[in-house]
Order: sequence, then structure tokens, then C-alpha cells
Amino acid sequence: MFFFNGLLSNHYYSLQLNVMANYKPDLSCQSKFIPIDFSQQIVPGTFEYALSHIIDKHLDLTSFDDWYNNDHGGAAAYPPSVMLKIVLFGYSRGLVSSRRIARACKTNITFMSLSGDAQPHYTSIGHFVANMKDQIEPLFTQVLMICDREGLIGRNMFAIDGCKIRSNASKEWSGTFEELERKEAKLRRASQRIFERHQSQDCLGEGDVAHDLKQKEKLDKSAEKITRFLAAHEEKTGSKGKPVKSNITDPDSAKMTTSKGTIQGYNGIAINDDKHQIILQAQAWGSVGEQQTLEPAFTQLKQQLDKLTTQKKPNEHTIKFTADSGFNSEANLEFMAQSGFDSYITDNQFRKRNPLFKESETYETEQEKRRLKRSKGRPRLFTSEDFHYDGTTQTCRCPAGNEMWCSGTNVKSGNQEYERFCGYLKDCKVCPLQQQCMRKPPKDRGRQVQFLNDQSRKKLSYGDKMKTKIDSPIGRRQYSKRLGAIEPVFGNITVNKGMNKFTLRGQEKVNAQWQMYCLVHNIEKLRNSLH
Repeated sequence: MFFFNGLLSNHYYSLQLNVMANYKPDLSCQSKFIPIDFSQQIVPGTFEYALSHIIDKHLDLTSFDDWYNNDHGGAAAYPPSVMLKIVLFGYSRGLVSSRRIARACKTNITFMSLSGDAQPHYTSIGHFVANMKDQIEPLFTQVLMICDREGLIGRNMFAIDGCKIRSNASKEWSGTFEELERKEAKLRRASQRIFERHQSQDCLGEGDVAHDLKQKEKLDKSAEKITRFLAAHEEKTGSKGKPVKSNITDPDSAKMTTSKGTIQGYNGIAINDDKHQIILQAQAWGSVGEQQTLEPAFTQLKQQLDKLTTQKKPNEHTIKFTADSGFNSEANLEFMAQSGFDSYITDNQFRKRNPLFKESETYETEQEKRRLKRSKGRPRLFTSEDFHYDGTTQTCRCPAGNEMWCSGTNVKSGNQEYERFCGYLKDCKVCPLQQQCMRKPPKDRGRQVQFLNDQSRKKLSYGDKMKTKIDSPIGRRQYSKRLGAIEPVFGNITVNKGMNKFTLRGQEKVNAQWQMYCLVHNIEKLRNSLH
């Protein structure tokens, strides 16, 4: 019996080892014909529902009728409501390319439901977006009116900021006119070398000849492109009258430095309300500094506020307006002082004056790291605070103890007057502190430094008044609200929604696309308010 039981147990374990799991087959890659009710795909509470509801029920799209005169002949056009839905929904999903939106209309059930199974060609979508420059402003205002009726605009504080976004242009084709002329000459020399090579080597094979001819044609074409651009455009100049770089592919775009490197793009400026982060003004700028965008942006904000209907308009003096140091200038501060708004605009020394950072070793360490990165390891240069100035005797000595001579007593810079001193050339050339005092070895003059004269100290500028205002406890508390008001808006647009590049070229077209990006953000804010 023992032997028999052992055989049975061995047989039982062998059966257990041979048992395998039995699963149903995976048919996820298989196509299937099923009935679809498009109306059931747009679920309340979603972005696509809010988008469809607003376009169908609230927006006036009659201005698009002027695009088409095909009532007596020609093919029927896609309704502008359909085109708006698929474009804005595509933007909300990071599909900024017309080809990707057109492909989604054939493969994605949500796009099919929004368009009613219309499948426009990508050229039709691209043409629609490129011609939105006249239609986007009224649509943007209509959506703002809906936001205002729903109580999403508080009018307590407005914040302005900019977001640098890549354009549809290569930064390799940027440069001043002088740089572009040198590049053109370099391309033509390279083309000439290929030609001379063929003259000196008649035994080249057909493959090498075809390759060289193709390369020469490419170089000639690029050089001719630069020639046509230089002949058709005038050189741009900056605020100080110096030439600035132009781009051949998109002349309105500009080279911009960001935290992730240098890009060729536009600066998307936006002003939003702090209550629900609704964007009230949006405009894209190319080769224009942020300081120059404040006045036109604020003027557009006032125009938008006048269009919005409210039961009781708030007192303008109670509305706060915040901006970072990129918008700080004497002209902007004077403009905002006369605007009627309670403005808070920082200068680039705002953090250093903060009592919380005075004894912070971490802050000083991080600031020094940033400075070394910007200056590529060069030592910190002496500032005017390191020089020994006596306003009574109007004399000045440098950090090395050498006496300096007064080169000007009423030197004007902006709205203020300075006393300027200059070091003697013979002293600066042999000074042991030269590397810490001057960027380059002196050639024709020594180190210059200037100080406010007594009259300018008595006469406060708008910058001085703003420093006093924003350094106060109330000023710092009000300005601290700016970060939570405007920064999440750009994070939502560029990161969450993936709208981080422009597909069009030219100031007007890019500006319309930027406003469409901001329109997507505002419609998303209405998602939970519409039923």
C-alpha cells in the first residue's frame, strides 16, 4: 500500500506541473464596426462640452460669412463653428499642427463628434487659422463677456507677464545686416571653391559630380535668399539706436534667451485677473523689449474692461496692477502713476533689499552661482558703492586709493543728473585691481563712475517712489500675489496644454494664434460654470 500510494502522489504532482493558465485572446489591435451616437460622446463637465456649448449657443460667427461668396456656385464650405471646435480642441490637446488636427478628425472619436464627422483637409485648417487675425478679437471679447456674466472676473488685481515661445523659423538665419552680408560672402566663396575644384579635376566620377552640383545649387540658393532679404528690408535698430538681429525666414521674430537656451521666437504678453486667472489681454511681440509692451498692453486692457458690462463698476484707484522687473522703466512708472491704477512694479534690486534675504547664505550662494554663469567665471567688478565719494568737496577716490578727476557735474541720465568721475589712465594701466575694476584693459581712458548730485537726491524720481512703495510691508504683500496670479497661466498653456510653439509666421498671424491659445485657457475656466 505504501508503494501504491507513492505512485498515486507522484502522478498527482506530475499533473499539477503540466497545468497551464487559459486566457481569452487579446483583440485590441482588431478593427470593429459599431454604431456611434456622436451626441453621447460630448459629456457635460468636460472641456469639449464647454467648447461646443459656447460656440453653438453664445458666439456670434456671422463675421465669417464675408469669407465665402459661394451661394451661387462652388462647393459648400465647412462651417466656421466646426473649424473653430476642431482647432481649439486640437490646441487644448497639444495638436498645433494642421496635419495632426486633420488626422485626428479621421481617427479620434471626440474630434469626429465635435465636427459631425467632417474631415477637412489640412490645407483648409491651415488657411482658416492663418486668416483669423480679424476674427479673433471679437471672439476673445465675447468669451470674456461670458466669463464676466459668470462672475469669474474680480477686478481686484491684474498681473502682466510674458512667455517666450518658439516660432516657425530657424535661429541660424538670424543676424544683423553686417553679419548676414558676411554669411552671404562665405556661402558664395564655398560655391566658388566647388566650381574651381571641377575645373582642376576633370576625372571626377558621375556620382561625385552630381553631389557637388547639388551642393553648389544649395549654396547659391541660400546666398540668393540673403541677397533678396537685404534688398527688400531695412535694418532694425534697438532702443539705443544700435542694429539688432533680423531673421530671414520670419523677420518679425527675434532671438530670445530663456532658461533652456536661446530660441528664435515671440514673447507672448498676457494680462490676467487674479480671481480665476482669466486672461483679459493677449498679444505676441517679436523684437521688442518687455518694457515697450506695457503701455500698449495696458491700453488694450482698459478697452476690454470698457466693453464688459457689470452692474457696478469698481473704482479704478482700488484696482491693483502688478508687474515684474522686466517692465520697470522710468517712462512706464510715470505712465502707470497717471493711469489711476494702484501699481506695483519691481526693479531688479528688489530681492536684495528684502530683509528676509539679507542674512540668507543660501540666497547669496545661489546669486553668486548665477553671476558666475553669466560672467563665465570672471570676478565681480567694483560698483559705485566701492568708490569713496565726498559730495561736499566733490572729490572721489577709487578702491585702490588713487584720486579721480571730475569729468562732468550735471550729466543727465533719464530724469536725473549725476556727477561723473574718471580715473587717470596712467594709474589704471598699472593698477593691481584692474581685473576687478574694468572689463577690458584701458586704452584711451580710465575707469568711469558717476554719483547722484545733491539736487537729484532731493528730487525723487518715479523709480525712487516705487522703491519706497514696494519695499513697505503692504507693498511686498501685494506684490507677492503676482506669482500665484500670472505664472500658473503660462504653465497651463505651454506645459499642460502643450501649446509651446507657433506654427505661423509674421506678427499678425502669430498674434492671432497666441490669442487662440489664451482663448483655450479662458474656455477651460468656463468648463465648470456652464451646464
